[in-house]
Amino acid sequence: MQHIIDRFINYVTIDTQSDSDSNTTPSTSKQWNLANKLVEELKGIGMQDVTIDENAYIMATLPSNIEKQVPTIGFISHFDTSPDFSGTNVKPQIISNYNGKDIVLNKEKGIVLSPSYFDDMLLYKGQTLITTDGTTLLGADDKAGVTEIVTAMEYLINHPEIKHGKIRVGFTPDEEIGRGAHKFDVDKFGADWAYTMDGSQIGELEYENFNAAEAKITIQGKSVHPGYAKGKMVNAILIAHEFLNHLPQGEVPQKTTDREGFFHVHHIQGEIELATIELIIRDHDLTLFEKRKHDLQAITTKLNDLYGNCLTLEIKDQYFNMKEKVEPVFHIVELAKEAMLSVGITPIIKPIRGGTDGSQLSYMGLPCPNIFAGGHNFHGKYEYVPVESMQKAVEVIVKICELNCTQTN
Repeated sequence: MQHIIDRFINYVTIDTQSDSDSNTTPSTSKQWNLANKLVEELKGIGMQDVTIDENAYIMATLPSNIEKQVPTIGFISHFDTSPDFSGTNVKPQIISNYNGKDIVLNKEKGIVLSPSYFDDMLLYKGQTLITTDGTTLLGADDKAGVTEIVTAMEYLINHPEIKHGKIRVGFTPDEEIGRGAHKFDVDKFGADWAYTMDGSQIGELEYENFNAAEAKITIQGKSVHPGYAKGKMVNAILIAHEFLNHLPQGEVPQKTTDREGFFHVHHIQGEIELATIELIIRDHDLTLFEKRKHDLQAITTKLNDLYGNCLTLEIKDQYFNMKEKVEPVFHIVELAKEAMLSVGITPIIKPIRGGTDGSQLSYMGLPCPNIFAGGHNFHGKYEYVPVESMQKAVEVIVKICELNCTQTN
């Protein structure tokens, strides 16, 4: 346990926040600090063919220790953290033998992590939790996954009696801004399939995710003196408000669950002359996803008819549901499920209400379900991770590698 704690804290105290406004890869130069450290660490534990390219994508190999030919499998995590909340000067707190009560993250600021609000905390009573100090995120998304993969590889190297085929590991930048797989070289990686260690609660095993798109509506108004504006002024702010009123009011993130899709307006700004709305579209069902895009176009057309073609709509697809690519090779999900059961974990198979590198990688030819990394409340000051969940994730990785030798795929 202490080895995992030390490794994890070593990673999270290095600031690797990504930046969606940057056009470089990685999007921030500080991501190199952890990337270069990981390269040296992988070499230090005995991994082979350790490489890092000009965009900070890291790959490494654990060679097979059996004569039999078995599929090459991979494990992937990202080392950047979300731009949604500060990742600078992370100060993790270790709560041993958690008692099921409130945890004061920051007494001075009155910030409390409470099971009365985050009831999943009660699942980990008696365990060791790592939390923030209330001023930053923690970075378990996805430095917990990085920790687990490195630790599992180290364990396999130190225990050659555990038989396994060739294993590839990969660590990516910029996943949090949707670019983690963009420059991932699937051919170079050379795995038959892989798993992202990027889920949340212990037991999560996911092979479905949202279809995703982003949209931007630009509204061009006309500013006229309000005393003489009748029939002349076009108020872009009010048209933006009208556009939002045409969206289905119940189909938003805070009112949907499971496979229900939504529109999420995340940015709006405006003056009389110009207003913009930025939103994302999410749905597991491809037909409903396409309908949502059509609905945005219909609203735009309707308001253009009313206000003289002053709206423009831009829609850009982001990623698609990996289910289509994973179901034809469903044995890779069954393998992970069996591994979890073998180490005493009840699999929680459910759709991801989001996306991972794995969704894009699956469409790039690398089927890639998602496995829990253990953290909760990502992207904010209430983030925490139970150390026992990270330990179990290490066991799952090791067991997948072991079972891959004994199953016919």
